[in-house]
Amino acid sequence: MYICAALLAALSSLAQAATYGSVNELPRLKWDFLIVGGGTAGSVVASRLSEDPRFNVLVIEAGPTNEGALLTIVPGLQSRLPRTAYDWNYTTVNIPGYNNRSISYQRGHILGGSSSVNGMVFTRGAASDYDRWARVTGDPGWSWDKLQPYIKKHERFQTPVDSHNITGQYNPKVHSSTGMMPTSIIGFRHPSVDVLTLTAIQQLGGEFKYNVDFNSGMPLGVGWTQSTIGHDGTRSSAATSYLTPQIQARNNLHIVLNTFVTRILESPSPGLKKLTIRTVEIHTQNGPPITMTASKELILAAGAIDSPRILMSSGIGDRNDLEAIGIPVILHNPSVGRNFSDHPSLNNVAFALKKPVDVGPWVNLGSDPELQAQALELWQTNRTGPFTALVRDDHLGWIRVPNSVLSDLGLEDPSSGPTAANVEMLIGAQTGTSWDAPLRLSSPGSRGYVALRSSNPLDPAIISPNYFSHPFDIVAMREGIKAAKRFVSAPILRDNIIQINPPWANASTDDEIDQILRETAMTNWHAVGTAEMSPKGATWGVVDPDLRVKGVKGLRVIDASIMPHIPCAHTQAAVYYIAERGADLVREAWD
Repeated sequence: MYICAALLAALSSLAQAATYGSVNELPRLKWDFLIVGGGTAGSVVASRLSEDPRFNVLVIEAGPTNEGALLTIVPGLQSRLPRTAYDWNYTTVNIPGYNNRSISYQRGHILGGSSSVNGMVFTRGAASDYDRWARVTGDPGWSWDKLQPYIKKHERFQTPVDSHNITGQYNPKVHSSTGMMPTSIIGFRHPSVDVLTLTAIQQLGGEFKYNVDFNSGMPLGVGWTQSTIGHDGTRSSAATSYLTPQIQARNNLHIVLNTFVTRILESPSPGLKKLTIRTVEIHTQNGPPITMTASKELILAAGAIDSPRILMSSGIGDRNDLEAIGIPVILHNPSVGRNFSDHPSLNNVAFALKKPVDVGPWVNLGSDPELQAQALELWQTNRTGPFTALVRDDHLGWIRVPNSVLSDLGLEDPSSGPTAANVEMLIGAQTGTSWDAPLRLSSPGSRGYVALRSSNPLDPAIISPNYFSHPFDIVAMREGIKAAKRFVSAPILRDNIIQINPPWANASTDDEIDQILRETAMTNWHAVGTAEMSPKGATWGVVDPDLRVKGVKGLRVIDASIMPHIPCAHTQAAVYYIAERGADLVREAWD
């Protein structure tokens, strides 16, 4: 009787303690699914698979918990996250297209992954982006129309934190209010700037026409910024939305934190000739590695940097590259780690104003510690003030490079089609003394790669983005600067513009502009594509359209790395849709 009571107590404790601080705390259970990475995609997949009580799911996350991590909760504190414990603190190689500069490469090292540290801008891209995925992979399930159920399952659109009337600022027909993740229109606005912006787009029209909702699949034009910040003024991440305390309390969902997966290993499969991988190897500080095996599937969701790193460290990759550093090859696939794509950014495009624009009392927030303390107190007290948002650009513009420019230069457009944006322009006046127009290259043609430094699986990967290696990219960014100049030529703005600020003020030729681009461009940290999808049976690519790794049984990749092409959008929304559909593909295989 006493033994039964003790056993019941132990089982009860186990059911409640579904999150563990280290692998040593894990109970010895049979795992149906092992998910490597509790980031944007991994959190979604874990949440959805554990909805089925038949499945026992373990998430293995290298970073700490998101609980109580104030920097990841308060939107206005996001800029303090780089080079903290919540960041992998990666650095790229020297980039030829950036005048041989290397740059820091932020990745989320925390439950929720990069959704816990990103800039919270919520954009889906063009319908044609997803239709191209469907066309490239031969799977219509990746098309815009077929993904709509997952778009709806993901989003819970809410009124913004300031409860202002958003009629005419979005299209309710293209949003869901019943999904998992709170999103909204920006909730801390700058009315004087907004009047100027809206008047300018009314005067200009054309490429700057008003777009009531750029998340309709037709992004071109200028519209109100949407973000993954809900009505409560806090960041919405994969962890806060898909791994809530109620979800983490499921008996069949377990999460182990601070646990680093070094490799995946071949699993015993009597009678099967096909390579089977369902086992992970976990690094321990003071002992030999630990291995765990899934009875059904192993799912890599470590992101576009670390999913290919794990594959290559395990012997899945280009034979020549792996043998050169002493890694035994178990599957030759030269596509692993290739096709890296990202959105270069330019944050220094601004125009000096003769007369300052009123941006309110928080104008010096970025440099005044006293104002920052006041803003944090407001946020903590009643969820108001400037820290309820990060982006201080209330509007975004999505534009295309003129066809005449491309034809004159003999360049092809790498975007998914004529309704997809080539360049994103943020629109605002953060300090009031200049009109800001930061730029993002939305449809890059350049491709880079991720590779291994050595056979030591603890070494960080080589990240070679290869920005500006495709001639379209620097032309598109140059045209973005010209578009910014066209925007401030609107009658409402032009008489108050002195000139474009340095370093652009003295750049009069394309060559001079290009040189500054190469000297000052950065990144939006939107790495994708390094384990790309391709048609089933194709000799290129890393995963089939059902996200199974080619040539391997028991292993899938579900994260940003599987995108064959980057969407013309901040990539978090697309990753959520991949994860939602990916979870369904897994469940369907085991129904």
